[in-house]
Amino acid sequence: MSLVNTVIQPFTVNAYRQGEFIEVTDADLRGTWNVLMFYPGDFTFVCPTELEDLADHYDEFQALGVEVYSASTDSHFSHKAWHDTSEAVGKVQYAMLGDLRKDLARNFDVLDEESGQALRGTFVIDPEGRIRVMEVNDSGIGRDARELLRKVRAAQYITAHPDEVCPAHWEQGEETLTPSLDLVGKI
Repeated sequence: MSLVNTVIQPFTVNAYRQGEFIEVTDADLRGTWNVLMFYPGDFTFVCPTELEDLADHYDEFQALGVEVYSASTDSHFSHKAWHDTSEAVGKVQYAMLGDLRKDLARNFDVLDEESGQALRGTFVIDPEGRIRVMEVNDSGIGRDARELLRKVRAAQYITAHPDEVCPAHWEQGEETLTPSLDLVGKI
């Protein structure tokens, strides 16, 4: 079952962010746009490249009013140790959520029960807590923050313009479509 257009379930987790341990709840993801990016594990191979890519584009997400969260089934202590020892992960300014009980990964249906790790799940969540974009990759397939930015912009656009849709490869400022009977069979 797809989680798109469903509201996120309640949660409370510990996290590491910019030298501090904090608590993050579902309430923190209300009132603003959010990206929640699950990854398999700390001290691995593809994961630091993805967290660094998000960190390199963090200012662009912030400019769109989007908060970014990464999450794995590791602890917030492990996140701190990884942040302190990895040059790539050391760039991260957003909260790194620890999900030791694996409740968060289960809530978002990205837990690989056999390994106990999360799949590479990416979720764009609107200010009402509704999932607008969902992408889940196998653990060996890394993601691209630029494409995620494009999807965030599209989700924000169609939320502000509910009678329009964004075609393939749409970029902010480009033409959109207004679905109507007149367009059927003409695209």
